[in-house]
Amino acid sequence: MASHKVPVAELSALLSVVGEHGAQHLIEAEADLAQTSYLLSGAIEKLSESFMAIHASVTEQQAVIDTLLEGMDTNTESYQQVLTLREKISTEVNAAVTGLQFQDMTSQLIARVIKRMGGLKDSLETLVEHGNDMDIAHEHEEIVKQLEEMRSGLHMRNDALKGGLNKSVKQEDMTSGDIELF
Repeated sequence: MASHKVPVAELSALLSVVGEHGAQHLIEAEADLAQTSYLLSGAIEKLSESFMAIHASVTEQQAVIDTLLEGMDTNTESYQQVLTLREKISTEVNAAVTGLQFQDMTSQLIARVIKRMGGLKDSLETLVEHGNDMDIAHEHEEIVKQLEEMRSGLHMRNDALKGGLNKSVKQEDMTSGDIELF
């Protein structure tokens, strides 16, 4: 039987480098996602506060208009127009505030991406571990067995990761917080 020469040192170094570099990139990407989530939360909070302040100011303005209208002789049509505009403004401000719930959905997506990245980091750590375990003295069959164990371990991690992550964001509707987007 012909002897197979396997470049074990090179394979070991490749697996270790791929695992280490990949894990480092994932750590940096996770940090970027965490910062994105933080910035998004801050922006949504400020928008919500602004919309609520607008709503409070409009409510105060309406009270002043009501006081003015009570002291004046106004026709019913003008008064109804003011009431209609008041209701429309209130509805639009409430719709804008409710629309800001997209932050909850994006937070779910970001959390899911971070979990996926954690699973990928675990897979890359498997490459590093197996890469470090390979020895030039190992026979071809032992190396093939290690590579098969590595492939099997990667498949198990992938299956575990797929099972733990939903494909959709849970949101029924924008007012209650459960719409299925995907």
